[in-house]
Amino acid sequence: MNKLTTLLNLESDDELFKLITSTFKEKITQWDYFVDWNKVFRNITPIEKELNLLNVLIGKENIEEEAFALIKEYPQVLRAFPTLIAIRENSIDILIETKNFIYKRFSFTNSLLTDEDCEEAVEFLMKSGIGELLRDKKIKNLVDYATGVEVGLDSNGRKNRGGTLMESLVEDFVAETCNELNIGYMAQATASKIKRDWNIDVKVDKSSRIIDFAINKNGKLYFIECNFYGGGGSKLKSTATEYVEMNKFWTEQGIEFIWITDGAGWKSTLKPLREYFDKTDYLLNLEMLKKYFLNIIKN
Repeated sequence: MNKLTTLLNLESDDELFKLITSTFKEKITQWDYFVDWNKVFRNITPIEKELNLLNVLIGKENIEEEAFALIKEYPQVLRAFPTLIAIRENSIDILIETKNFIYKRFSFTNSLLTDEDCEEAVEFLMKSGIGELLRDKKIKNLVDYATGVEVGLDSNGRKNRGGTLMESLVEDFVAETCNELNIGYMAQATASKIKRDWNIDVKVDKSSRIIDFAINKNGKLYFIECNFYGGGGSKLKSTATEYVEMNKFWTEQGIEFIWITDGAGWKSTLKPLREYFDKTDYLLNLEMLKKYFLNIIKN
């Protein structure tokens, strides 16, 4: 019988698994999930002067001539070009002839520009559509425009922030529990940190292994991994399989392994989660973490 089943005085493991799977959270969205504003402005600041220089092109009818002159005098404005078209690369290859697949490379790092280089930069500005937007005043201020672009690019980081949000939620309970019991815990724990701070030797399966949280209760270790899955997919199955082996690896060293996972994604992927549950001792979701985590560590 599962240790948690006994701890909670439930009649069967089936009852415990039903309790876990019936209380998954749909979302854990908090305010800092949407946009990492520090990151946005951290990316804008290095090119803010270049964007303001390019602002002089707004509303220019003879924009190609004006752009050539501007780039010739201030070649550093090329540094802002990637942001204008929402890319991170400092160069890009454009397919310019489809029959023979001929590409043309545009680079945005060269500070010593020939007239030909300047002409190519103007070509890029116009053919990318940015030149037309500037000429027709569809863009009022390039700093504001670039800020919007960065917000869009930052949306790609929401998946990672979802994981960070889960860790933050779990840490609240871990910290509260450890403070109440007057024991130590460590976030982003590694074998070297555990040895350094607690003088406990831990064997790891790979040198890069980082544990979300480690708790030291008078020399007894608890390792915690946590994640949140808003959607399904093969990742859930592979994670469950990996954690079965991880649980075995830690248990053989006398370390208690606790997996805290949640999210509606599990609702369509219960089989691998059940396989993990049947082979391990501690599977929790956020609701159960809130109610029972203290009891697990106390016992």
